[in-house]
Amino acid sequence: MKNQRYSVLAYEWLPDSRQGITEALSEFSDITFHNDPKSFEREINKKQHDIIFINVRQDNNSSFRLLEQTREKTPHTPIIVTSATEKAELIVKAIKLGAYDFIAKPFSPPRIQLVVQKAIKYRTLQNEIDYLRRKQDIVYDFDSIVAESPSFKKVIVSLKKFASTDSTILITGDTGTGKSFLSGSIHYNSPRRENPFIKINCANIPEALLESELFGHEKGSFTGADKQRIGRFEQANGGTIFLDEIGEISMEIQTKLLRVLEEKSFERVGGNKTIRVDVRVIAATNRDLARQIREGKFREDLYYRINVLPIQLPPLKERPLCIEPLAMRLLDKACTSMKKHIKGFSPGALAIIKNYHWPGNIRQLANTIERAVILEDSDTINVEAIQIPDFHNLPGTSRVTVCEPLETHEKELILKALEENLWVQKNAAKRLGISPRALNYKINKFGITHPNWRRNK
Repeated sequence: MKNQRYSVLAYEWLPDSRQGITEALSEFSDITFHNDPKSFEREINKKQHDIIFINVRQDNNSSFRLLEQTREKTPHTPIIVTSATEKAELIVKAIKLGAYDFIAKPFSPPRIQLVVQKAIKYRTLQNEIDYLRRKQDIVYDFDSIVAESPSFKKVIVSLKKFASTDSTILITGDTGTGKSFLSGSIHYNSPRRENPFIKINCANIPEALLESELFGHEKGSFTGADKQRIGRFEQANGGTIFLDEIGEISMEIQTKLLRVLEEKSFERVGGNKTIRVDVRVIAATNRDLARQIREGKFREDLYYRINVLPIQLPPLKERPLCIEPLAMRLLDKACTSMKKHIKGFSPGALAIIKNYHWPGNIRQLANTIERAVILEDSDTINVEAIQIPDFHNLPGTSRVTVCEPLETHEKELILKALEENLWVQKNAAKRLGISPRALNYKINKFGITHPNWRRNK
């Protein structure tokens, strides 16, 4: 705290009490004292303070009204209430009206320092939380989601409507299509946005532990349960829980989950106390639940409870207009994470990205671009940095099979660029987004020749 000076405002501190606060805080704070409520209010309206002290008396309601008004005017500033007495009703009233802490006489400098240090840390933490929440809101803003293809535009329209409701949602789609991300978009654009958002991947947790993970357990309920554990549903109370890969859970847990959805209550593993929760459920799966019902692997009644508002996400190959802007968004994200400055993709690299069928969807695209950012040393992602096992070449070329090595893909792209540019290497290099020297190296590497080149005559 000594490296930064703080602004402290104190109300109704009489001269004999000012010595303690001055001695405690003057080294790292600028302190202003006011005994008149009007001048105190003018000070609050005029300047933002880091800490506010308000002295209250049990028989004086005006000081409590001042506390309440101060909290309304400057809700993010910690207010420390002081008093000559430490009666419980006085402390409770002050805290209810928004005080951060309460100090009673004698006002010792160490006690004042400790409370102020804690208050400063609390304010810093709140600022960080507010920043992350604002940042998160931007990330999950529906209007910021890449939705250029008509099929995905319809999905976003539906999600906007569903977000304002409290009904259960089932998101289906292939792996990597963005089910987890969109569940966050629903929550952070819903009336529950200020409350917890809890994610759990049901496929990543062993079946023996999944029930405890979801509903918690009591101490001694099984070997290794040495203390009580709160489950994810309790953690999500008032908010939203996202159950990813719901098609993987056992029939036994499905039964307990059905009860939570119908009655909003459950018991912890090994316990008999009924716990009630108010939780919105968003479920997701890449499985065919209707088929699992026919095979006896998924409860039909649970399916109808989670399928109130269904959303089917199209694979990336059915969103062709989204691929390029998604690639740019993912490139910016990867560059920020790795502190690299890459402005975009070469025409050849972009052609590969736009014409590949992306069986792994957005997740595969993100991984490919992240790898390209690591490999690329220039300010543009070039063909050599795009490493994918199988892709359709530029329009008009044949399909490259998965068994062919990456070098074959490169050779075909280079031949295509040379043909389109009448075998002028300089122009072909520009088309591919690489330097003429790099192209010459590749030509020699792959043994590419042409009768019009001087070295081949």
